[in-house]
Formats: sequence, structure tokens, C-alpha cells
Amino acid sequence: MDMQSDFDRILFFEHARRSAEVTYAKNPLDTENLTRWGGALLELSTFQSVQESKTMIKDAISKLDEALSIDPKRHDTLWCMGNAQTSYAFLTPDKGEAKGYFDSAYTYFQQAVDEDPGNELYRKSLEVTIKAPELHSELHKQGLSQQAMGPGSGGGPSTSSSVRGPKAQKSSDLKYDIFGWVILAVSIVAWVGFAKANVPSPPPR
Repeated sequence: MDMQSDFDRILFFEHARRSAEVTYAKNPLDTENLTRWGGALLELSTFQSVQESKTMIKDAISKLDEALSIDPKRHDTLWCMGNAQTSYAFLTPDKGEAKGYFDSAYTYFQQAVDEDPGNELYRKSLEVTIKAPELHSELHKQGLSQQAMGPGSGGGPSTSSSVRGPKAQKSSDLKYDIFGWVILAVSIVAWVGFAKANVPSPPPR
């Protein structure tokens, strides 16, 4: 059941990503599309190995950056960018480097709240970000940093599959627990945005 729903999500967000690419070719200044594209990449990043996730999150950040350069006050983009920064921070073993991303995430969430003060989701994200460095320490104590580096110094795209056993499973579970609040929210926004853009209105009842 779980595997099926994961598969469905991958298909959905891969379709959203491709659709965003097509829209971008027609209109590179569409900030809603750029935000959806960033959100889809962020969602897809959770299904990759750690190194591939980081690459995909960086790509998402560049799309969101592009949207914010066009409309710096777009609150859903600011909020999505906060999520991207948080996700990247969690995958960064170095505490100091991660703190930079957490600080950046806090700033983006605060801006999103400033632009849309009544949004409960934005406020919640801002609150959770304050606790994020503590969660980060816990995560890396559980061994995700070893997973990110791989058994040798080189790492590599199949790193996550080369780390076996209950410890790897536990760190993987923890990774998804922490990502949960970020990714669920991003997927809701991306899903709704994508549906609005691609699905005709329902007939009146």
C-alpha cells in the first residue's frame, strides 16, 4: 500500500516537473509555475539517495530564486524556499554550514508570514524552524552523516543502498520523519497549484 502511494507520488510530481518545464519554455516569467516546479523537485528529492537529494534541492532553490527575482513578495514561493533551505540543512552534516541554511529558512518563513499573516501553515513552519537545529543534531547522531558520505570517502549516487542494516533503516526513517512537516506541506501546495493549473473546474452541483 505504502509502496503504491509512493509510486503514485513519484509519478504525479515527475509529471508536474515535466509540465512545469514545458510551461517555462513558453513563459519563463510565470512565478506560479516556477514555484510549482521548485515544489515538485523538492518532493521528488525525498525519493533519492542523500547526494542526489542535495542536487535536486539545489535545483529547486534555483527555480524558487528565479521566481523571487520576479516577485520578491510572493508568499507561497517564500514559504517553499524556506522548506528547501530546511531540507538542504538536514542533509548537511556540518553543524555550522547547516545553521546557515536554517537561518536562511527562518528568514524566508518570516517573510512569508509578513506577507500573509493569517496563514497558519506559515506560522507553524516558522515555529518548527526554531527547533530544527536540535532535530539536525539528533538526525546526524543517528548516522545520516555516514550515509551521506558513504563507506568510502567518495560517496556516490548509490550511497544509500550501500548502507545496510537496522541502523541505516532507523536513520532513513528519522530522515523521513523530519522531512514530514516540510514535504507534506510542500506537496499539498504543489498538488493544489498543479491541479488548479491543469484540471477544469468541477461542474456546479
